[in-house]
Amino acid sequence: MAKNLFNRYIWLVDTIYRNGKLSFKEINDKWLQTDFSEGKPIPLRTFHNHREAIQDLFDINIECNKSTHEYYIEDADQLSKGTLRNWLLNTFTVNNLINEKYKLQNRILLENVPSGQKYLTPIIEAMRDGKRISVTYQSFTKNEPETFDIEPYFVKLFKQRWYIIGYSIFHKMIRIYALDRIQVMQMTDKTFELPQNFLPEEYFKDCFGIIHGEGITETVMLKVKGNQVKYFRELPLHISQKEITRGINYSIFQYNLKVTFDLVQEILSYAPAVEVLAPKSLREEILKILLETCKLYDR
Repeated sequence: MAKNLFNRYIWLVDTIYRNGKLSFKEINDKWLQTDFSEGKPIPLRTFHNHREAIQDLFDINIECNKSTHEYYIEDADQLSKGTLRNWLLNTFTVNNLINEKYKLQNRILLENVPSGQKYLTPIIEAMRDGKRISVTYQSFTKNEPETFDIEPYFVKLFKQRWYIIGYSIFHKMIRIYALDRIQVMQMTDKTFELPQNFLPEEYFKDCFGIIHGEGITETVMLKVKGNQVKYFRELPLHISQKEITRGINYSIFQYNLKVTFDLVQEILSYAPAVEVLAPKSLREEILKILLETCKLYDR
């Protein structure tokens, strides 16, 4: 029942958001077209109870225009930004659609994120309660797993993997761990407080991907060619992206970034449509990798 209610909330927010504004009659008409309704209209009292629950759960306010008697999402433009609320709504809306249109399940292909299934929920609970977690972790660089405590600061999703970022009691520093490499995890009774001056967004502000990097932030210049330019415009590589030059069949984009392994791998994935103009060290590193790759194919 609780899961069904949650899905109803998602449906209601998504329906009003996509239509801009709807009267209660229009909402009910759309409601009757779903499997949730079971052929019965939604009572007005139930509708208002759903509005209150949505406010509490998602901090999303469904307002009513008293002159037109239409309902709308307050500050709807915030849902179009890359916020947690937006991610949650997108994720659960797709899930609702798939469950409701079960006959189309084999025609909707999604990326699998296996690492989030087992440990994500207890980690979020530990973050909420300010509790340390104990993990047995198998690093790719170690032959044997290690067991240690972590103060979970925040989680991040990158390329189909969930990562936990927190203070490692064993290493006495902030470390990044992939959830799919955790073998055993349990919440401890030991408590912690997130440092007041620690902001997760700031931690990765000058980084691409999941590697934090200890180097300095540099001005990265990429020359992007052909149709790839359109993709960079629509889906920026990083929040600092600026298109500083528009040429014939190319553009030059500027970034403020630390040069990390993740950034190098991403640039290589666009070859030959992307050329590194600056910094010189990054350009030389990319060239070295490309030359070594060519040698492998010349054998």
